[in-house]
Amino acid sequence: MNHSCGKQFALDFEEEHPGEECGVFGIFSDGTVNPAYTVYNGLLALQHRGQESCGIAVSDRGVISCSKDMGLVSETFNHRILEDLVGQMAVGHVRYSTAGASVRENAQPLVMRYIKGTLAIAHNGNLTNAYELRQLLARQGCIFQTTIDTEVIAYMIARERVNSHSIEEAIRRAMPKIHGAYSMIIMSPQKLIAVRDPHGFRPLCVGRINQSWVFASETCALDACGAEFIRDVEPGEIVIADAKGLHSIRDPVSVKKSLCIFEYIYFARTDSIIDGISVYDARRRAGRLLARQKPVDADMVIGVPESGVDAAIGYSEESGIPYQKGIVKNTYIGRTFIKPSQLERERSVRIKLNALSSSVRGKRIVMLDDSIVRGTTCARIVSMLKESGAKEVHLRIASPPFLWPCYYGTDIPSKNELVACKYSVEEIGKKSYADSIDFLHLENLKKMLGGQCSGFCDACFSGKYPAEVPDPLAAQKDDDYFTPIRRL
Repeated sequence: MNHSCGKQFALDFEEEHPGEECGVFGIFSDGTVNPAYTVYNGLLALQHRGQESCGIAVSDRGVISCSKDMGLVSETFNHRILEDLVGQMAVGHVRYSTAGASVRENAQPLVMRYIKGTLAIAHNGNLTNAYELRQLLARQGCIFQTTIDTEVIAYMIARERVNSHSIEEAIRRAMPKIHGAYSMIIMSPQKLIAVRDPHGFRPLCVGRINQSWVFASETCALDACGAEFIRDVEPGEIVIADAKGLHSIRDPVSVKKSLCIFEYIYFARTDSIIDGISVYDARRRAGRLLARQKPVDADMVIGVPESGVDAAIGYSEESGIPYQKGIVKNTYIGRTFIKPSQLERERSVRIKLNALSSSVRGKRIVMLDDSIVRGTTCARIVSMLKESGAKEVHLRIASPPFLWPCYYGTDIPSKNELVACKYSVEEIGKKSYADSIDFLHLENLKKMLGGQCSGFCDACFSGKYPAEVPDPLAAQKDDDYFTPIRRL
């Protein structure tokens, strides 16, 4: 085999996976828990959802202070900063940009002052009518300091608040006007509010520490700060934590629940439980289903760290082929790293992943991964395994082929960048240098969830969008018009 041919597919390892979404976390403290440190611990647990920027805002009797910057949570915050963030409630955010540039101005939480006081907002998701709303607001004299959808949401809520008796009523009035995906935490001077869009695209849950109320994107963040899981925020629900306790507003929802299926495939952390379904169990079931779909004789099953490991365990359990470690991941490499030359870019996969030669040499291998987007990195990994002596490599993907872009907060590129839109499954296998290949069948997604999910969005695989999608030309105009100011 000519291994040099793999160079034409060499890109950064992370480019092969859809970009993580954002993570949100908030706490209304009863006085026994330090809000800033609690949010810090929660954000550490949600770091997998975004590594570009992070921030924490606290409210001290209505006076909101905020600290945010580019980089990881552990790099951005230290004891001095956290000690200065004094208050009775706090909200935090980790960001991966699916809309809006990756610059400090777009870091969240977004803090805005208006006639009724101050708001801090942390948002996960994308609005599908952001361009239209920005145009409307701009014509009314609004000045935008960021390029993120969160600022649009803040303006819409502030406008409604002027004629509403409470912040939750303003949110309730604004919700029908903002379309798309939004799970968010909003901090007003006296209240902490969790909001989930009517489709429930993004996860959001409620926890408790003593009499302190906690909101988080995933249950793993509740575990990290010692909070007890209470329940999920329902689609279309507004949950308010204040001095009186916890209460909610639920209007009838006329649309079908459409939780993003990719939360279970890749985004969420393995130890999280989303809408009552264990992420780990879902991924194991995906591996079991793949083993039934297209059996193959092999000596060992391996998973691409970290997202392919759980599916590999399931595949091994179903097939009886032993699971072993075949690929080692460098834990200390972040999402991005410097690649100064083409040669270094071609070696980028080996910087993050390396084959365990003593384990794979002479073996027929089934390799599990969560997805294929551009079809670049899997070719490098298969080549790496064969260079290390693997006899055969059979590629199994724990999701269907990507055929459609996402508009609800997942960084899935346009169709002309999706390898499955250009080539058949067999052709993708050949380009990946795999001896065989199989994707999870579309009809098996529901089985992957154990038949428990009341509704999910699989539009990136099926093309069946549960809500309106933005006009591509309008989206391009939005990007051009709201270009961030360059900082010198």
